[in-house]
Amino acid sequence: MYVLFFIISFGASIIGAICGIGGGVIIKPVLDASGTLPPGTINFLSGCTVLAMTCYSVLRNRLSGSTSIDADHTLPLAIGATVGGLAGKQLFDVVEGLFATPDMAGAVQAVALGIITLGTLVYNLNKPKIKTLTVDGTLPCLVIGFALGVMSSFLGIGGGPINLVVLFYFFSMATKLAAQNSLFIILCSQAASTITSLPTVDLGSINPLLIAGMIACGILGGICGRVINKRIDEQHVDKLFSGLMIVIVLICVYNFARYTVL
Repeated sequence: MYVLFFIISFGASIIGAICGIGGGVIIKPVLDASGTLPPGTINFLSGCTVLAMTCYSVLRNRLSGSTSIDADHTLPLAIGATVGGLAGKQLFDVVEGLFATPDMAGAVQAVALGIITLGTLVYNLNKPKIKTLTVDGTLPCLVIGFALGVMSSFLGIGGGPINLVVLFYFFSMATKLAAQNSLFIILCSQAASTITSLPTVDLGSINPLLIAGMIACGILGGICGRVINKRIDEQHVDKLFSGLMIVIVLICVYNFARYTVL
């Protein structure tokens, strides 16, 4: 089981670093589909992996002088996402408490993630036809960031494709620029979400080797993904992103069926 978790974390982190989606949007539904751990535990493990990968990617870009963070927009977005991440974690705890078993909370997450991912796919396929905006002002950015943080933390995905669509549409960013800014937003929101989840997670039931291994795979995936991102053009990144969204939608459908029917 550990080998499977490590492979998924490594592969997801590579794709996450290339596309700017963090990797949680892959790790969360795939590990849910394995049926080996409760949704809350998978949220935590996914969060640790995403946090490690984004921390490496952002710091590496910063140290190398290749960072392209749009401070005017991305900093308030990140602040809003951090606060929203805290709210999203509380929302998940409330939803989980509404049901007798954690499986039903997982089913709610699967439906919500599937709908959001499908919408993201539709947007990405029609992106050239859609007129984008250029939102300015600290308050609008804070509000948008807060909404991003709530959704990403509740779904346990760190931000992922939601961030990219927001950066594409509201701020007219190109694909690779959006990827860098998305990773910075994910880093801030995921850090807050993971830290606040520590008191609610039964760490004694999780092997430290599993946590350490997934974090290591997240960093290694970030290293490989950063190298690949520099060598491919934006069209290939868009195609990889769209293909990934199709796979995630199918996994979400399977997870919903597994939680509610199978």
